Amino acid sequence: MNEEELNISIRKFLKMVGVSAQREIEHAVARAVQEGAIAGTESFPARMTLEIAGLRLKVEFDGEIRTG
Repeated sequence: MNEEELNISIRKFLKMVGVSAQREIEHAVARAVQEGAIAGTESFPARMTLEIAGLRLKVEFDGEIRTG
């Protein structure tokens, strides 16, 4: 196993997920505010699931998204 290659690929994957997830959340919040569904001062529980079938890995991360 090449540890350096593994670490680089993990970091690239996490960067892509982080950037994409942030963009999706920002768009969802903006859309909800524009539609009047939220005021923009709420907090929302959030859950992220990481699954890698070939490694039999499935783990969930819980957190909170605050809009104001």
